[in-house]
Amino acid sequence: MMLKCDGGDGMIDVLIAGGGYVGLSLAVSLKKAAPHLDVLVVDGAPEDAWKKDERASAVALAAERMLDVLGVWSTIAPEAEPILKMVITDSKAADPVRPIFLTFEGDGGEGRPFAHMVPNTTLVGALRDACADLGIPIRQSRMVESFKTGDHAVVVTLGGGEVLESRLLVACDGVRSKLREAAGIKIVEFDYGQSGIVTTVEHERPHNGTAEEHFLPAGPFATLPLKNNRSSLVWTERTFDAERLVKGDDFLFEAELERRFGHKLGHLKVVGGRRAFPLGLTLAREFVAPRFALAGDAAHGIHPISGQGLNLGFKDVAALAETIVEADRLGLDIGSLAVLERYQTWRRFDTFRMGVTTDVLNRLFSNDITPVRIARDVGLGLVDRLPPLKNFFIRQAAGTAGRSDPRLLAGEPI
Repeated sequence: MMLKCDGGDGMIDVLIAGGGYVGLSLAVSLKKAAPHLDVLVVDGAPEDAWKKDERASAVALAAERMLDVLGVWSTIAPEAEPILKMVITDSKAADPVRPIFLTFEGDGGEGRPFAHMVPNTTLVGALRDACADLGIPIRQSRMVESFKTGDHAVVVTLGGGEVLESRLLVACDGVRSKLREAAGIKIVEFDYGQSGIVTTVEHERPHNGTAEEHFLPAGPFATLPLKNNRSSLVWTERTFDAERLVKGDDFLFEAELERRFGHKLGHLKVVGGRRAFPLGLTLAREFVAPRFALAGDAAHGIHPISGQGLNLGFKDVAALAETIVEADRLGLDIGSLAVLERYQTWRRFDTFRMGVTTDVLNRLFSNDITPVRIARDVGLGLVDRLPPLKNFFIRQAAGTAGRSDPRLLAGEPI
């Protein structure tokens, strides 16, 4: 029997597979703009799995505007640490002095920081509360096992055999998306042979809202400010070394950490778990198919060197929500390929451009070839001496440089 998300017979308007920040923010965006739409989120993770995520993410100003329109930023803000300054160095781990080649300082517009660091649990928790307030059901531990697309609906089978019928299925199920594969969408994929070690440290002295990115031969080592004299680390190493460090004893890990972090903030103490995530480039060749759309990491996985992965996902949400809502207002079929092509056109080029940019940056900076180091350091120094160019990069980091961005990213309701 076909079941509606409220338990009655009928059809769901939008079924979202994935209960992370992308899936949840899409559900909230749709329901805020079009309360009559029947939206359901299904998530394969256990009920409280999101509470165990110790990571933090950089939320750009444009994404902050969107979260403000969605009514959740006021809940997030007390736990958000503004990034007031970004420092970039290029050195070896053993270098006694790390000269600063480039500094970004200033607001992203409207006197607001260009980004904030937000704990993932705070972000997801606020969006889950918003779903509850709007009456959006979240089905936990229920994966989409298969789906079949028809002329007027997509028939979705969940784990346990439950069958649902929806006008549109949106896959927000991560970079290894099984739904993307089931839809027959091909990808461009490259393994960097690197892994990103993620952990949280506590330090004696305040960071004063400064984020630092040290370009080391094995990959970037980024320290990102959190509340209460803490910093989130994204530490790139070759995969073999990353696995060795994560599995090794605490003394070895902290010793290697101090070599890279330095002593400017005093004594360091690891206060979070440590995990390593494989790094690569994954770009979907298509973002849509009939009655099917990809969003977030299911559509693109990029290197964290720019800190833009989360913000690319929010851009997808803003564009897809606006596409769906405007089509619905015009009485169009929200699952038709003709409607969904607008979303694809809006997002595919920007995503490709960001993927290529991060790929080039990683290849340029994750090596110790002397002529390349000299050239890149000269380039960083030139950028540091050109205020208009620096302001352009700040706007890019804030996500406010686009001229045709979706309304939510401009702080406007759909």
